Amino acid sequence: MTTGAKRFDWPALLQAGLHGLGLKPAEFWALTPAELRLMLGQGGAAALSRSGLDALMAQWPDEIGDQDAGSGWN
Repeated sequence: MTTGAKRFDWPALLQAGLHGLGLKPAEFWALTPAELRLMLGQGGAAALSRSGLDALMAQWPDEIGDQDAGSGWN
């Protein structure tokens, strides 16, 4: 056992995952701790703002070319 190590509160995590999020046991155990934290609203990146979206769209514009011909997308 590691002294001073941060320990998981498994009963609380199981309660949050199975009851709070409605996960099945297999779904809960398949998650990484980072994925579970994100689903519980802890950590993760802030929502993308409109200016951030505009900057991404300017940097990575959609291109219409031969690859898009006949795809049905205009």
